Amino acid sequence: MLLRSFFRGLLFVVPVAATVYVLYWLFVTLDGLFDTQAWFDFHVPGLGVACTVVGVTLVGLLASNILTRWAVNLMDRVFQRLPLAKVFYSSIRDLMEAFVGERRHLHSPVLVSLGPDLGGEILGFITREDLAWLDRKDSVAVYFPQSYNFAGSVVLFPRDRVTPIHAEARAVMQFIVSGGVSGG
Repeated sequence: MLLRSFFRGLLFVVPVAATVYVLYWLFVTLDGLFDTQAWFDFHVPGLGVACTVVGVTLVGLLASNILTRWAVNLMDRVFQRLPLAKVFYSSIRDLMEAFVGERRHLHSPVLVSLGPDLGGEILGFITREDLAWLDRKDSVAVYFPQSYNFAGSVVLFPRDRVTPIHAEARAVMQFIVSGGVSGG
């Protein structure tokens, strides 16, 4: 009875504590970016977070403005040409575009058959329909997010082994990332 209550308590305390810790770490890190004590004799809690939110929002407004779009495109071209930075910049930009950009790529949840011998199926998202550039005209690219992680794998499958499912992409992603525990 006591041991069961302890584990029930863990089920509540661990997710709450982990979430609070991550939010606290993020708040302290961002708040440290604009520490007023370096210039003045007082500290304004939350100023770093507020400045970061305002700054990112301003960059978003400037990036969508016709008059300043050239600067954003220039910076994009510079990062695309830097040998080592190109790999990181392009990957992170494409990942952010897939989740929050105007051309969201993770909107087509699918069920992929592992084959008749195995009988299993995997949930994923089609990220590319046309793979002719890889000499794979009859295949599609499917992204498989990992449970309890922000990573995943992209695997190419023959089109006939991929079945679109009629479910909301957000719910499918939540289902996968939670290890099948939540979502739906």
